[in-house]
Amino acid sequence: MDVRSGLFRDRWLLDRAQYRPGQRAGHYESFYERANHPERPLAFWLRYTIFAPRDDPTAAIGELWAVAFDGETGRHTVAKEEFPIADCDFDRDGFGVRVGSNRLGPGSLSGAAGAIRWDLDYDGDAAPVLLLPPKLYAGSFPKAKSLVPLPSARYHGSYTVAGERVDVDGWLGSQNHNWGSEHTHRYAFGQVAGFDDAPDSFLEVATVQARVAGPIRTPQLTTLVLRHEGAEYSLVSARRSLRAKARYGYFHWDFATGDDQVRISGRISAERDAFVGLRYNNPPGGVKYCLNTKIGAAEVTVRDRESGKTKTLRTSNRALFEILTDDTAHGVPLLA
Repeated sequence: MDVRSGLFRDRWLLDRAQYRPGQRAGHYESFYERANHPERPLAFWLRYTIFAPRDDPTAAIGELWAVAFDGETGRHTVAKEEFPIADCDFDRDGFGVRVGSNRLGPGSLSGAAGAIRWDLDYDGDAAPVLLLPPKLYAGSFPKAKSLVPLPSARYHGSYTVAGERVDVDGWLGSQNHNWGSEHTHRYAFGQVAGFDDAPDSFLEVATVQARVAGPIRTPQLTTLVLRHEGAEYSLVSARRSLRAKARYGYFHWDFATGDDQVRISGRISAERDAFVGLRYNNPPGGVKYCLNTKIGAAEVTVRDRESGKTKTLRTSNRALFEILTDDTAHGVPLLA
């Protein structure tokens, strides 16, 4: 994928599949949609995935993941189903995904996994968000790539959990695409599509440590993109990501970055019972563990270095927050 060649003229080309059927290099690739209720701690996360282990293309499968988060009852419903790759379609020329009979494409998605069913439409006109410098999407490093073809998407329709219907009427969220030959060694990842006091603002941030080769790891890197009040602060260069500061644990994360014009600092957190634990098979072998919530809290402060003015953005339960780890001592039940 070369995002430097004007592909933003058709955002859906950012969602064309990178997987090549029959390839021997390991590969994972996810197309996921997620959104939050505008006021209540309710959210959905729906993920259509390819998994292909390294050196065994005949074992490639399609995966369908679904999580319905309910912060009011504290009960989060998780489902995962697997399909032979022959029963799946991942369009390499545009945006079209089918995993079994479950479909995702421009403007709509439908499907069923376990106790969760969904039939949703979405729209939006925000420009895509890149969390890496554009040239890195075309190279072999990093081994994991992520972007947001449609941030600040608005969803309509419904989903059901064990037959109980949840109406989705204008929920804000995002349509996302990530892929790679290997999962990032470890990361903290966050996203907010609409703060409580700034519904048009959008945040994407990650703190990562990647594997280079064998035991060699990169330093910790933090990249951040914030759109607020008509401005975009894109702090994703190698220099900025190295100089950024971040510290995270299982359920909290503090970060700070900036340039000559702005300094942005923040905290994303959630209680243990807001998370679900997921197992992510790694193409080279082994398993990574993802602590995943879509109903976290976030507070982000933006300081203009020239004027000294500051603005703090907050949300109580609309933050995506994930931790990827090899550790199982976090106490979050692994549900899929």
